[in-house]
Formats: sequence, structure tokens, C-alpha cells
Amino acid sequence: MYLKKALWAEEVAAKVSPESESQQDSAAMVVQELVDSLNRQRLYREITLALKTGLRDALAEFSFLRIRGLRSLLNFLRSVAESDSTIQLFCLTQSVPELRVVPALFQHSLKETQDERVANLDHLFGVEPLKITSPSTDAEVALALRVLEGCCLLHRESTALAHHHKAIQVLINILSTRGVLEQGACLDALISIMLDSTANQMDFEACNGIEEVAELIRDKQLDENLRLKCGEFLLLLIGHVNGREKPPLAAIHEDISRLLGEKSASLIWAASQFGSTLDPKERLTALHIQAGRVLESLDLY
Repeated sequence: MYLKKALWAEEVAAKVSPESESQQDSAAMVVQELVDSLNRQRLYREITLALKTGLRDALAEFSFLRIRGLRSLLNFLRSVAESDSTIQLFCLTQSVPELRVVPALFQHSLKETQDERVANLDHLFGVEPLKITSPSTDAEVALALRVLEGCCLLHRESTALAHHHKAIQVLINILSTRGVLEQGACLDALISIMLDSTANQMDFEACNGIEEVAELIRDKQLDENLRLKCGEFLLLLIGHVNGREKPPLAAIHEDISRLLGEKSASLIWAASQFGSTLDPKERLTALHIQAGRVLESLDLY
């Protein structure tokens, strides 16, 4: 489900090129404005259709259908992220209740499993069948977390929607009970929903999120890649809240020193200040290297 450029738009744009002398005419300017308007309307229709199609499957009762919908939404978000114009249009759609992605995730794929007992047997004697929703699989939860991460990075108000659905509590529960696949995606999602969101940061502090991450990174029997992901999480979090003197997370340095030791905490603080002037690829490489050094310090002491 990728957004495509209209063929007619390219053709008209070629005729009304910057090099063309006719572009100076008022008529040419009107044509260009019309093309831009039509192109924007087309993109909005495509975005709306993509969201409706993906959400239809993501809200299904069966896990395999929800997985298909989540994959479609994830590909859609990657396509949207390619330009500022499509990001703006996506943000507009999230003001429409039936097109909001985050609530759908927490109502279905990220919904905490409960013991669904049959309260009565009325469905046996009536015409309405009993609706049974299949539980979320590991792959479904991981995909839902990736979609949540993308929504919060592209649309800042999605962090408020996530807070409304108690996202931090749900994610901390996933982090402490699920497998490696979901835990890795969960750490990335946690960073995205806590960026510039005081409410979610307060929830993270109240849920003792630092203790959960510290417990994972200290476990030498755990998957090495997941421990590295925990190190990257701590580096990003420390770098984001560095120098904060007021809650939430004002005492994060003391917490990490208590949980991981003074030497490891000092290394995390120093490593979290890696250069912000690097390009994205270099920053990712530097982050991975620094996370590896954090693990080495933990294994030594």
C-alpha cells in the first residue's frame, strides 16, 4: 500500500517548468495551483483509503487478519514518512476518530489478555452467535508495537492517545512477560511515546520502568541483541532528559547508579552525549558502539 505520483501531475508539471517562459504568466500560475490542489486531494484520498483498508483488517477477530492489516499499516507509514506533505496529511487524518490508528492497536492487538468466561448461555438459544476473538500472537504484538512507534514519531498527538489507553503500563507488562521479539520492539516504542510527553514519562517512572530495563540488561543469559537494545534505550533516555532538575525522571542518574553501579552509570551518562552533529546513519552506528561498551562495563564489574 504505497503512495504513487499521478501521471497527469508529472505531465502538467513538465509543461509548467521553471525554465518555461510561460510560467511567468498568470494563467500558468493558476494552472500550477490547480495541479497542486488536485494532487493534494488525491494524496489525501489515497491516505484515507490506505488507513481504512489497513484498519479494517487490524480490527478483525482473527489474528492472521490483524497481522495482515498491521503489515499494511506499517508499509503505509514508511511510505508516508518519505515526504513532509504526506506526513501533514496523515496528521490531518488522525483527527478523524474512525481513522485513528493508536486506539485500534490498544483495543485489539495490544489489548491485555483476560479470562473471557461465558457469562450466560443466551447465545445458544438466540440468533446472535457468540463472538470469540483470537489472542494476539508474538508476531502480531511485535508488529503492533512497530506501528505504534511509527504513529508516535510522525504524529506527536498520538502520544496523548497512547497515554489515554495506559500505554506505558501495557508496554512495561509486555517488556516483563513477552519474548525477545516483542521486547525489542517494545523498547523502541517506549522511546517514541515518551519523547516530549511528560504524562508518559511520569507513567514510566511510576511503573518502575528503569528497574525493568536494568533487570534485562543485567541478565547475562539474555539474548545479546536484546541487551544491546536495552543499552541503546538507556543512552537515548539519558540523553533526552539530561540536566533535568524537575520530575519526571529527575532522579534517573541516581536510579541507574543504584541499579547498575556507579562506574556503569558514569559511562552511560558520558556515552549518551555522543555527537548530535552526525548524520542519522553515523548516529546509529555510534549508538550501537556505545551500547556495546555499556554491556562490557556491566560484564566486567
